[in-house]
Amino acid sequence: MARELPDLATYLRDRAALVEAALERLLPPAGALPARIHEAMRYSTLGGGKRLRPILFLAAAEACGASPSGLLTPACSVELVHAYSLVHDDLPCMDDDDFRRGQPSCHRAFGEAMAVLAGDALLTLAFDVLARPIPGVPEARQLRAVAELARAAGTGGLIGGQVDDLAAEGRVLDIDELQDISRRKTGALFQAAVRCGALLAGAGDAEIEALTGYAREFGLAFQITDDILDAGSGLAGPSDPRKEKATFPALVGLDASRRMARAAAERARAHLAPFGARGTRLAELVEWMAARQG
Repeated sequence: MARELPDLATYLRDRAALVEAALERLLPPAGALPARIHEAMRYSTLGGGKRLRPILFLAAAEACGASPSGLLTPACSVELVHAYSLVHDDLPCMDDDDFRRGQPSCHRAFGEAMAVLAGDALLTLAFDVLARPIPGVPEARQLRAVAELARAAGTGGLIGGQVDDLAAEGRVLDIDELQDISRRKTGALFQAAVRCGALLAGAGDAEIEALTGYAREFGLAFQITDDILDAGSGLAGPSDPRKEKATFPALVGLDASRRMARAAAERARAHLAPFGARGTRLAELVEWMAARQG
């Protein structure tokens, strides 16, 4: 008889707790020298966030038939890259945000120089973590995962998307430009999470390709949904028109944005057809995410 899956809320809570505990172990102790940067790294990483990227990493590995227990450490590498990106995004020279997850941003708490260094250190630690030996995983597959994460974090992915996002400040984008920026700045790391999980699980090319399509649409739905939530809360962007960020609701309106998010989620689910019941959790995750539209 098939094992009954826990409900999604329980699954998300339990997986987030596992990731939090693993990050606690992987980050340098706060008191280790040089203590100040280790404090900043822990401040910026622990105690907040949905841990969605490592959860997707583990869910993709499970969809490919692997046990998630042996992949928790490498899954944390994606969250460390995400944490670094948030520290740098908040800097005055970037998005200039004073708060993150209800507390002062890293640069407000530790100063700009320490925030730059903490972000650099988190990115470096991510590759240290992903390169550590994984029992039962061939080194060639692990090397592919390292390269996958590097590409997602680089100028073809997250950084390139941020560059174009900064260049777009104060000008009107068309929908294709906005989707392209979103697929790189936000979507690249989701795609890396899913592909790395599949690679380390021993997935074949067809499975990896299907999961890539899923992650591409997941990332787009996530960004549209975030823009919708920000628009509804009054957090859509700064008041200075020269620094206004292009968003989906600003470009096409809330109703059209909701339709776009739902359509992206449906396309993501369609990519899971080859996995049958093994793709159930991934399907639930994209449905849950796209439903957060307020």
